[in-house]
Amino acid sequence: MKLENLTKLYVEQLKDLYSAETQLVEALPKMAKAAHSLQLQQAFEQHLAETKTHRQRLEQIFEGLDYAPGGQKCKGMEGLIKEGEEHIKQEGDPETIDAGLIAAAQRVEHYEIAGYGTVHQYAVLLNDTAAAGLLQATLDEEYAADKKLTKLSESINVQAMQTS
Repeated sequence: MKLENLTKLYVEQLKDLYSAETQLVEALPKMAKAAHSLQLQQAFEQHLAETKTHRQRLEQIFEGLDYAPGGQKCKGMEGLIKEGEEHIKQEGDPETIDAGLIAAAQRVEHYEIAGYGTVHQYAVLLNDTAAAGLLQATLDEEYAADKKLTKLSESINVQAMQTS
């Protein structure tokens, strides 16, 4: 797609986010399975449900546009997921592995926050108020997921430090 105007950039960024969310739907169950902490497992499982909702919201936005959501691969998310998979495959102290999983998950959240913040601003500028509302809801949930991971890390990182 030729980026001739903000609308086309908006669509391109939405497609990127759709790909990112689709990749996460596949990755989060693996992260949940690899987590040793029950609270961390539950956080990943809860975010999987939210991620599916995020993808549905994007599909809803695409219904109002003349574009389909697919056809693009988010290379940034692909790389972040690969980094997270490294922690899944590692052997070692359970708390330290969990601390690594949290670090990987927070990188993902920060990437999503940046993406959703951008497309939300585009939607506002393009007077797409319905999409802006959906994107703001997702952005709020991404911030909440990051905050939850930070809270979990406060205890898991201390446990990992104690095994050093």
